[in-house]
Formats: sequence, structure tokens, C-alpha cells
Amino acid sequence: MATTRAAVYDGDARLTVRDVELREPGRGEVLVRIGASGVCGSDRHVLDGDWQMPQPTIMGHEGAGVVEAVGPGVRSLEPGDHVIMTWFYPCGTCSACRQGRTWVCTGSRSEECLLPDGSTPMQLDGAVAYPYLAVGSMSERVVVAEQAAVRVPKELPFDVAALIGCSIATGVGAVVNDAEVKPGRSALVIGAGGVGLSIIMGLKLAGASPIIAADVTDESLELARQFGATHTVRSGADLAEQVRQIVPDGVDVAFEAIGRPETIALMPAALQRGGTAVIVGLPPQDRPVPIDALALAEEGKSLLGSNYGSTVPARDFPMLARLYLDGKLPIDELVTNRCSLDEVNDAFDLMRSGARGRSVIVF
Repeated sequence: MATTRAAVYDGDARLTVRDVELREPGRGEVLVRIGASGVCGSDRHVLDGDWQMPQPTIMGHEGAGVVEAVGPGVRSLEPGDHVIMTWFYPCGTCSACRQGRTWVCTGSRSEECLLPDGSTPMQLDGAVAYPYLAVGSMSERVVVAEQAAVRVPKELPFDVAALIGCSIATGVGAVVNDAEVKPGRSALVIGAGGVGLSIIMGLKLAGASPIIAADVTDESLELARQFGATHTVRSGADLAEQVRQIVPDGVDVAFEAIGRPETIALMPAALQRGGTAVIVGLPPQDRPVPIDALALAEEGKSLLGSNYGSTVPARDFPMLARLYLDGKLPIDELVTNRCSLDEVNDAFDLMRSGARGRSVIVF
């Protein structure tokens, strides 16, 4: 066992940075030195008690770094490779994986915070510790499954690469893979945080128009315009009326990127007949969403759940990296706060305050 400094969650919303024991990579596993870890809303859901995870939890799931060692049987990676981690590694053998639909894999144990063999590579004070979603990227080093690490070009900055691993893949994927937005389609995005801005980037890339962003702060709406929104509105109970002042029949597609049942419920009324509402933000557990099912059916509208943007990491991470390097996705502009591991709680406080953009821990 070696030691690594990591942000630990033990039931308190304030993380503690502690020394954690980390074993060497076993069969089918790789050791990665982390270069950057995003501070994502999914981490905050755990800290705020919305989602339950085994404890103690090594937080972070949106990470990128350099492979330092590989275990027996690893063929796709070697030391020195730059990689992005995926928080939902595919098993490769279930029916969904055989069909190429890795985002709905039924054999992955990542949501249990376990590696494929059911183990965890980390210990805290001699007892088992659980890397969040089998990544735990708020740590100087991690051991992950081979299929959880995807090689990307070495010229890709680590802070950009980390965001590709979750928010960018989720947002752009929701547009391209799930909603299959075509040029000229009108769109609404509720929530201009990290995922919402990623959706807006994806809509601009897809040629959507107009792109309407809804949020509650001027700062977020200003940033939404910077990333490609053509119109901005204040999110509230009258959202549908505001949208129809811009697109009288309603939009072709709407995305909710916050995960609040109240805002998810606003989407159908903003759609034109035959339109599609896409749930991208993940709400707290056991929080039902009030939807008028009769109106949805009578008007031929669709309600679509988007899980990880239907991302196939081995295919999509390198593609998103190339789009950034070619100047087509301004991911670096999404990073508005770079901090150290010791400043992790300050980064979550910024998120809770509604600060614009994204925080990234840089190692």
C-alpha cells in the first residue's frame, strides 16, 4: 500500500483532506496520477444528502491524468498515456454492451463504487474506503478499471480533459446522441451551469437556432450568451410564456440541466406539438415530477431521459477532445475557478452560491 492525499466524505458536508492507502493495480486495472478533477453537481448531491453512497467516500468522478502503471492483462493502455476517466465503466459483456449501448450497461459496478471484481483499491485507517463511482478523482492518485480510462491526445490540458469526462460528454451527448438535434431546430436550455453550458455548446455545434437559455442570475445568462445562446430569459413559473414570445409555437426541444422536479415540470408547456423534453439534470432520490400525461399524449410530445448523454467513452472522449483542439468547443472558457485540493470545500461553496462556470481542482 502507498499513500495518497484525497478528499474524504464521511457523512459531513465538509470534506476532509486525508492520507488514504492505495494498493497497486491488479489484473485489468491501471494506476493514474491525477492532473485535474472537476467539481461537479453530482458530487454536491452526495455531500448535501440527496444521494446515498457507501462511506467513507473518496469524492470526485470527473478526472484526467497520466497512467503510471498497469496491472496484468491490460492491453489498451501503457505508462505515460494521458487519459480521461469515465464514471460509468462498461462491463463489456452484458446485452446492452454487446449492442454498443454502454451507457445502460447492466454489469457495471461503478454505481456501487466498486471495481469489476467487487473490490475497492483504497483504505482509510486500515478499513475499506470507496472511490466515488469507482473513480475517486479528488485524490492525487487512483486505481481504476482499464475500461474506465480512455486515452486522449497529450496536448489536451488536464482541466479541459477532466470536464470532458462528465459535464461535456453529458451535455453535448444529450444534444447529439439523445435528442439528435438537426440544424435550424429551436431549443430551450433550463439552467446555465456546467452541464447547461455544455448543452448550449452542443446546440451551437449542431446548428440549432434559436437557442434560448433560462436561469435565475444575470451572470449565468451572460455566460450562456458567451457559449452560444441567442436569447436569454429568467426562469420562473411563466417560462413557457416567455419562450413563446420568442418562438410562438414553442421550441422543438427543451433540456433541463439542473435536476429540480419543479423546473423539469416546466418543459412540456414550452414545447411545440410533437416536441421533445429531455431530462439531463439528475434530481434527488424519491422526488416525483408532476407531469400532465394527458396533455403530453394529446399533443404528441415526448419526455426523454438522458443518462450520461448516451456516451460511449472510448468513441466519444477522443472525438470531444479533437473538437476542442480544433477550436469548435470552447471548453476552457467554462473553467472559471482553478483551485488546489485543500480548497475543495471553498469550490463547493462557490457552486452552492450560484457562481457561474465550473471549478476544477488542479494537482
